[in-house]
Amino acid sequence: MNSSLNVIDVSRVTPSASSESLTLPLTYFDIFWYKFHPVERVIFYQLTDATRPFFDSVIVPNLKSSLSSSLSHYLPLAGNLSNADVSRLTGNKPFPTAELHPLVPELQVTDDSASAVSFQVTLFPNQRFCIGVTAHHAVLDGKTATMFLKLWADTCKRQQDQTANASPPQDLLPIYDRTVIKNPNNIEAKILNEWYSLLKMFSGGKEPDNPKSLKLIPSPEISPDVVRFTLDLTREDIQTLRERLKRESSASPSPKELRLSTFVVTYSYALTCLIRARGGEPSRPIGYGFAVDCRGLSSYFGNCVSATFKMPLTAETFMGEEGFLAAASSVSDSVEELDETVALKLPDILASFPILPPGSQLVSVAGSTRFGVYGLDFGWGRPERVLVVSIDQGEAISMAEGRDGNGVVEIGFSLKKHEMAALIDLLNDGLEK
Repeated sequence: MNSSLNVIDVSRVTPSASSESLTLPLTYFDIFWYKFHPVERVIFYQLTDATRPFFDSVIVPNLKSSLSSSLSHYLPLAGNLSNADVSRLTGNKPFPTAELHPLVPELQVTDDSASAVSFQVTLFPNQRFCIGVTAHHAVLDGKTATMFLKLWADTCKRQQDQTANASPPQDLLPIYDRTVIKNPNNIEAKILNEWYSLLKMFSGGKEPDNPKSLKLIPSPEISPDVVRFTLDLTREDIQTLRERLKRESSASPSPKELRLSTFVVTYSYALTCLIRARGGEPSRPIGYGFAVDCRGLSSYFGNCVSATFKMPLTAETFMGEEGFLAAASSVSDSVEELDETVALKLPDILASFPILPPGSQLVSVAGSTRFGVYGLDFGWGRPERVLVVSIDQGEAISMAEGRDGNGVVEIGFSLKKHEMAALIDLLNDGLEK
């Protein structure tokens, strides 16, 4: 695929209701995430009659106008044109991950300020268009970013239906009040101290020049042989895996009741296959982690996410015949152990990062099957495919609900080509047992 793009327009979309910018203070949730790589997502829409004139006169103006109506402060929006064939980016076969990178915008980040989110719209004439979203990890967690996208989509669709004066659904109206997030036990200072120690370690023991800089940790270069693949696990696939775990658990020497939710089953399966696909020394260290939603107000605009990590484990735990059961047992325990104190453990999570030995495989999760990303209809239909691009930045997978709402779970993987070939075989073989 030729990934070169022609830039049509770059705009600063400003709020229609107010000329004042909105500055949000950082809560301790934001401070935990503020140095991490931003979340990047591409939302593809199939629109075979989307010509360049239609793009210039309908799609982009409608997106700009509705974005302006949804904003409380300005956001960057770029419009691009590509003549590439993007059909394989929305399909079920591996493709080079580098082909996604031109479709997401960069964030404007300096020492003192950072854009919360940037958007990019790219037209593939008579094929598709896509919306690329890059969201800063501070201020915007996955649920908040999706909530804003739903507000934007709802506004855009109502404008096209000439019902722009109608109010959007109440659950889409963001709450910006940051005082709802308290600072128990001075946790903000503890998190900042941990970041200071990490930044000092990253710089080889030197004192950080500006420990409060909003600039992100530099991201590693992505190898050119990294490819992407999306697995669609059907409801029947998930039930097959669930029943397999029940059988294996009941037959084990120490049977126990597992929490076999869709998340536990799918994540445990992906985790096991990823570890086996890499191969290597059975004694190499393994860890896993996933985000934990801590919000009380569903429409709160801001980060409200903690995390849980389990490490160090060893690869041999997952590489044998009972590896899937071992993964499910561990993930099930991690979920069962979650309680109201999970947010207070953020300083401890940061403190544990330096102890990861070289060669560790730490598998994390981006996205959720509960975000409803396939409901983002801007007036031209539901998305054809939604991909989380930023899983390229580490040992991560993405999860989302299926497009048709029939119990499918989409799992996105990003691996080197030879590992991906092994992974796909493992994923398919495991579903046949």
